[in-house]
Amino acid sequence: MNDWIEHLEAQGLVRSATHEWHFGEATGQAHLPLETTALAPLPQFSIMEIAGADAERFLQGQTSAQVTLANGDFAPLTAFCSPKGRMLANGQLMRLEEGRYWLLLDSDLIEPLHEQLAKYAAFYKVEISQPAVRAFGVMGRDAADRLESHFTTAPPETWGMQRVGQAVLLRHPSPVARYMVIAPEATALEAWQSLQPTTTAVGNAVWRLHDIQAGLAWLGAAQRDSYLPQMLNWEALAGISFRKGCYTGQEVVARAHFRGQVKKRLQRGRLASHVLPAPGTPVEDTAGKSQGEVLSAALDADGQTEVLAVITQRDEPRALVVEGNALTPLDLPYAVERVDPESLAGQA
Repeated sequence: MNDWIEHLEAQGLVRSATHEWHFGEATGQAHLPLETTALAPLPQFSIMEIAGADAERFLQGQTSAQVTLANGDFAPLTAFCSPKGRMLANGQLMRLEEGRYWLLLDSDLIEPLHEQLAKYAAFYKVEISQPAVRAFGVMGRDAADRLESHFTTAPPETWGMQRVGQAVLLRHPSPVARYMVIAPEATALEAWQSLQPTTTAVGNAVWRLHDIQAGLAWLGAAQRDSYLPQMLNWEALAGISFRKGCYTGQEVVARAHFRGQVKKRLQRGRLASHVLPAPGTPVEDTAGKSQGEVLSAALDADGQTEVLAVITQRDEPRALVVEGNALTPLDLPYAVERVDPESLAGQA
């Protein structure tokens, strides 16, 4: 047991083996960031560190991001693909200093991605490790003020990063201001305790809801090697640079983009149900034919289920169901069209 876990459990934290952490009742907290400022532990995320004299060159050949754009202010989304262009992981790339990068990704993908990258790392002066850090979210109407009060610096803009001592601050898109704090355990605990008196602790499912509402899907182990990046709208989120040179899977990803060969797309929807479908649950038409699968689900402020699902594209509208519950389409907060990360780098 460590100090971070002990402190959160003293506040009523309940943990599960599937990275579901909550305080008190697991439901009924989604409205809190709309009314106040909320803190959420984020055990679903971990950090991989890539460091060494060849770190930039190594990453440039492996990831969909233009690595030079990760400059300490802008932290681009990125993807790691198989030679067939299928996503092995997606994440956010941070440059802490020359030759040292952090990659934020799903905790269950740290080990398999490490094994994949190790095949190539042997040819570079680079080391891959998992630093002992914790991540938590700060979200709500006063989130920026709370963070600025503790860290004595203005937090970053969307997809930007701010390094403050040993901590890194990120801002993610959301209907409300939403920030992530990543730091060594002692630093994270100190920040949590400082923010705690003026905030409300909520479960990490609330953060997942805001990912869904932002149209942002994070691959887990079950979805690994299943989708082209465009199937998760990754180019619409500026997660693919089409101006950089080769990287593993680049030819397939580029061909799919320029020929318009993406048959499935990430879509957002609501179910008239309080039961969350598991990732991978089929999305079916009324004839029972599979049209896609759920990637992520969470309860919204009205107690209904919101989902992100990868669904086969059709020109004509059609009725879809998930486990017998009608799926009502919801708008994504962005247009599904290419956004070059180079156009965002100067805005972070």
